[in-house]
Amino acid sequence: MKEFIDYILSFGNLNQQQIELITKKGKEIELKKDDFFWEAGKTINQVGFVTEGVLRVYYYNNNSDEITRYFITENLLILYGFDTHSNYIPSEYLQAIEDTKLIIFSKKDWKELSETILDWERIIQKITAKQHRLKLERRSPLIDQDASTRYLEFMENFPSLVNRIPLSYIASYLGITQSSLSRIRKNIK
Repeated sequence: MKEFIDYILSFGNLNQQQIELITKKGKEIELKKDDFFWEAGKTINQVGFVTEGVLRVYYYNNNSDEITRYFITENLLILYGFDTHSNYIPSEYLQAIEDTKLIIFSKKDWKELSETILDWERIIQKITAKQHRLKLERRSPLIDQDASTRYLEFMENFPSLVNRIPLSYIASYLGITQSSLSRIRKNIK
């Protein structure tokens, strides 16, 4: 829980009473490798914060190919599409790539934090804006780059992930085949 509190405090101020409320509402869970945090077609009932591990967001295209959109690593808040006033049903999957630890909040508890802590919405908006900006900065250049440059940039942006994520997921994220990625890796070494 300390990681989550420290993360929140880097975006705004909270008093001890507010910190205690957050601590009381949050629950630590573990997802085993390949477990889902959410699945396409099922209502999302919780918000999460990754303290350890890696998850990936993916979907299936019209040809039933699995496409990785992005990765969620330590110290990132999982809020995508979450709205405390409606039921959000994703069209994507969020799956643990390795054993992963999270702090989670039920939809009801998250809403209570929002209604009780004065600056909560402003803090969460700052976090969301930062995470969205980072995601765009990492994804946007991929459109114009050749496969080798995409992989080199992936290694630069995610140095700690290169050896933690299966090649098939990296290839899917980069929009190339796994055999192309293997050739690229061979040429780089």
